[in-house]
Amino acid sequence: MSSIESFASLPMWIGFIVFVLGMLALDMFALGGRHAHRVKPKEALSWSLIWVSLAFAFAGLMWWYLDANVGREIANQKGMEFLSGYLIEKALSVDNIFVFLMIFGYFAVPPEMQRRVLLYGVVGAIVMRAVMIMLGAWLIAQFSWILYLFGAFLLFTGVKMLIFADKEGDLGQNPLLKWLRGHLRVSHDYDGEKFFTVQNGVRYITPLLLVLILIELSDLVFAVDSIPAIFAITQDPFIVFTSNMFAIMGLRALYFLLADSAERFHLLKYGLALVLIFVGAKMLIAYWFHVPVLWSLGIVGVILLVSVILSLALSKDKHKAA
Repeated sequence: MSSIESFASLPMWIGFIVFVLGMLALDMFALGGRHAHRVKPKEALSWSLIWVSLAFAFAGLMWWYLDANVGREIANQKGMEFLSGYLIEKALSVDNIFVFLMIFGYFAVPPEMQRRVLLYGVVGAIVMRAVMIMLGAWLIAQFSWILYLFGAFLLFTGVKMLIFADKEGDLGQNPLLKWLRGHLRVSHDYDGEKFFTVQNGVRYITPLLLVLILIELSDLVFAVDSIPAIFAITQDPFIVFTSNMFAIMGLRALYFLLADSAERFHLLKYGLALVLIFVGAKMLIAYWFHVPVLWSLGIVGVILLVSVILSLALSKDKHKAA
């Protein structure tokens, strides 16, 4: 049995959770997150930069605290772990965006109504990720061999993603969606941003609630990949949790930033598949060879950068040819 240790004290945990709740409250109440609002690319870019800046500021503060209290070596190690975990979680969240586009497109959700759905989706994702991180940390503490199981799962998932990267999903055949439509009264039309509506004295759920359920389900599915992936970088629950939260809270802004140009990043799915394969292999060979965190950060960064550059270059060539 192994033990999972973290440098973070209880006040640090509480302080970060208060920060997350405060940012969500700011979005919901001060920035009009509860009202219909079409997010423009300029606004999405601004919020994306804010979230990335906050993540790097947090990394800097964490490094400064550890450097002053436990030494430069530990500060560098934990700083690299956070940045590597954040990069992996941020990259894997891009795959969520492709799924969000498919869901919103299938249900023809107006752009001004997407923001609120994603806001509730983020709140649900935060709760699910927190539970899964705590569960994952407990499992690793009790059964250290489970890391090899995580590695095998990520390797399998990466290979599967690589093979089926170009396959389009058929949302109409989703078993959960079929069950919901067969057992619940679903209205044909939207009623503003309402999840429930009353027609002729009968209570119905609106298609917007189906969208929210599928959004939450998709994040649960992606969390099954992303949580083991970050445990390959670090077993410190605080770093796992904080890097996940920063990636999730910046997901909505990233979605609206890429929504109109996602097709230009078509090769990114292959890059994400290679990242999962690398991380899975890293976990499987850990007994014989430990891949330094800095190497992991560099390899993941190069894979993503190359896939983005090739995607943009090829899409530009296709545009010229058209």
